Amino acid sequence: MLGDDGLTRCGWGAFDSEYRRYHDEEWGAPQHDEARLFEKVCLEGFQAGLSWITILRRRPAFREVFHGFDVERVAAMDESDVERLLGDARIIRHRGKIEATIQNARATLALDKPLDELLWSFAPPPRAAPPTTFAEVPATTPESVALSKELRKRGYRFVGPTTMYALMQATGIVDDHLGGCFRASVPFEVAR
Repeated sequence: MLGDDGLTRCGWGAFDSEYRRYHDEEWGAPQHDEARLFEKVCLEGFQAGLSWITILRRRPAFREVFHGFDVERVAAMDESDVERLLGDARIIRHRGKIEATIQNARATLALDKPLDELLWSFAPPPRAAPPTTFAEVPATTPESVALSKELRKRGYRFVGPTTMYALMQATGIVDDHLGGCFRASVPFEVAR
């Protein structure tokens, strides 16, 4: 969709300024930074059942209350932290998702390999061509199902196959920018 700045983008990223920035600078960019990957796992879990813009607009508060998604600091959080966060209207106040974030930090610390290596090991082969419509973009794939199963086996929560496919899209493990979008098949500077 042609934005008012003259660039063609995936329709969801064309008009809202926050979505536009996210689309242009983050979504689909290969991400390898451990803290940012952990953040994405957690925020995708918080997004379940909500729109991504809700999470995106609250991301600064999430970063604040979860210590910049520093895995060790989040893993050290306890029930008093959960209770405090349940009273913080700046984030999504869902006990299960807050507790899952803490558990996911503990699961990350217990990994036998870096989170980056684990997540990217489920990358499918690159598409031959970008999708032309979002109807061609699946909600899940065999890889997202397998990633979900592996993370659950390792103690992660709120990591269902659809959530994991959204994670794969957001972190550049898959590139679902539509054909015609100025970001489609255009290499991002790899974030490390």
